[in-house]
Amino acid sequence: MKNRMSLRVGVVAALAWLGVNNAGAWDYEGHRAINQLALAALPANYPAFVQTPAARERIAFLAGEPDRWRNTPELTLAHVNGPDHYIDMEQLADYGLTPETLPPFRYDFAARLALARAAHPEKFEPVDPERNKDHTRELIGFLPWAITEYYARLKSEFSYLKTFQEYGGTPQEIANAEANIIYTMGVMGHFVGDSAQPLHTTKHHHGWVGDNPLGYGTNLSFHAWIDGGYFRKLGGVKTEALVGKIQPARRVGDPAQPAGFFHAAVACLVAQNKLVESLYQLEKKHSLSPHDNETDPAGRAFMEGQIIKGAQMLGDIWYSAWQDAVVDKFLQAELKKRTKAEETGSPEALQGSNNSRKK
Repeated sequence: MKNRMSLRVGVVAALAWLGVNNAGAWDYEGHRAINQLALAALPANYPAFVQTPAARERIAFLAGEPDRWRNTPELTLAHVNGPDHYIDMEQLADYGLTPETLPPFRYDFAARLALARAAHPEKFEPVDPERNKDHTRELIGFLPWAITEYYARLKSEFSYLKTFQEYGGTPQEIANAEANIIYTMGVMGHFVGDSAQPLHTTKHHHGWVGDNPLGYGTNLSFHAWIDGGYFRKLGGVKTEALVGKIQPARRVGDPAQPAGFFHAAVACLVAQNKLVESLYQLEKKHSLSPHDNETDPAGRAFMEGQIIKGAQMLGDIWYSAWQDAVVDKFLQAELKKRTKAEETGSPEALQGSNNSRKK
């Protein structure tokens, strides 16, 4: 408990030092805050290189990286990056899928979408080529796969860092492995943060679409208001007040099950999708429309709760990747060969040893 309190005090101090206690929401400042709040979930014995001020700043900055990728006119990057930020859960049924039957492999899912559209074109609206230059209109989003794949990358990076540390990695190799971990932690935080914004889980992402018997808002700017406008109107997220609500990180999914993490990620998105109507109800009641210093506590509680959920899930994933990482057996064997070669002075053995598996 003493270590836990010390870590939280350190996190609060770091947040104040970095000047994010009044950050915005899911725009860059909000994603930055989520990444930094997630650090509060990590135990005191989490690798120390992650806890340095420089690493915290790097992790915070990288929270905005996937959105910066969206600023380029390169259509190939838009094609691969755009759908990773969302999934329209209601549309799964159109393809004969449910959250429980989603395949854990991204391209298997993409194939299912293509096959369903080919078999039953009458069920889908025609795609306007002029609005589909990046070829994403046929997709309904890849967010759970993006989160799962980043978890796998981070787990791999912790595995080879552990192996370099234990089996003779050079200081440069260890430093590079640590830098890779920091990069992946920062970038993946963006997608986990997106998962806590209910409008990233629904076809009603920019105003209610289709049947609307309850008269929910159809304003196309609603998404942008939730992403950042709401908290900016209030002067920002009170990060220092929220950090105390972050709980100690725990494992996500069952590491003994090959698709355990993926199904856990999908379950989180299902839970967020169930909050879509709650969000629209708050909007209808004007609980998300603060004026001057007046605000409905129900709206603020909901919005701050989503920030906390995103940060908590992110901290849990960072912790899980670290805990689930095992020694990289291939790299271990290569490092043993290198050590033996160095001891025997065999140039042939040195030339035959490397750090990556070839086809």
